[in-house]
Amino acid sequence: MRTIDIHAHITPEGFVDAFRKGHNWHGITASAVPNMRYNPRTTWSPEERIADMNSLGVDVQVLSTNAFFYFYDMDAATVTGMAQECNDYVAQLVKDRPDRFSGFATLPMQDVAAAVAELERGMGMGLKGAMIGDHVNGKTFDEPEFLPLWKAAEASGAVMLIHQGGDTIVSPRSGSYHLPNTIGNLADRAVTFASFVFGGVMDACPDLRVCLCHGGGYTCYGIGRMDRGWQVRREARVHINRPPSNYLDKFYYDCLTHSEEALRYLIDSVGIDRVVFGTDWPFDMSTDWPVSWILSLESLTMEEKEAILHGNLERLLGI
Repeated sequence: MRTIDIHAHITPEGFVDAFRKGHNWHGITASAVPNMRYNPRTTWSPEERIADMNSLGVDVQVLSTNAFFYFYDMDAATVTGMAQECNDYVAQLVKDRPDRFSGFATLPMQDVAAAVAELERGMGMGLKGAMIGDHVNGKTFDEPEFLPLWKAAEASGAVMLIHQGGDTIVSPRSGSYHLPNTIGNLADRAVTFASFVFGGVMDACPDLRVCLCHGGGYTCYGIGRMDRGWQVRREARVHINRPPSNYLDKFYYDCLTHSEEALRYLIDSVGIDRVVFGTDWPFDMSTDWPVSWILSLESLTMEEKEAILHGNLERLLGI
């Protein structure tokens, strides 16, 4: 059975070279990306990566530059240069090994015009869309300034993969127990869903394709309360005339829930055609043997497993 992983990260080759030589990269030093120190797999060569994919039973990775390279708080021109180098690198890997790699762009989201230009350039190089954070320096994606990007993504057929970067909602309250990741990421994803929906983005761009990492976080499990808010609060109905639950099947969600019960609930809530295979390779919060995990789940039919592991992404990404 073919398997395609939509959620697999990579470090730009130029940064790795600079890191090993003790140089900076676009003004960035190794201290700015501490994950490099404890997870060398993100700097592996294509051959090393493919060997690990083979051991996991993954045929294709859709590569995305590690989220700690977002740098949305930095100078836009500098980050645009970073993004261009990252995207050139990913596009070349895809060109060299189209049987094993596909790819997403990274974007300078603090400059929407530059982000649109880089998305369009990336799509022109064969990338499938872009991976972006849940917000840009605290601005959520219902802000009108981002609408040109959603329109451009919709027009080009780009998939926008939403993946956290940096501090999450939980971070200011507690940095203990790894909660910014285990809880914060999931809360942030629910806020992102709500921003797109309550803000009217999905009505303004009905063909926009958005994939929410980590199973969409708490979105499905809190949708009843969102619906209740829409029913009883006028401010929740400013931009939409139907309940938020009606939008669940307008998004895609990766399967990384770490719980069979949660994955079953996700499928039943959004539809099997909206759930795709994602692993968070190569980080410690990924599932150890993700393909085997999916295949082992007794509550999923074989048709559902095939849809998650390859069928839905073949249709979504055209690979």
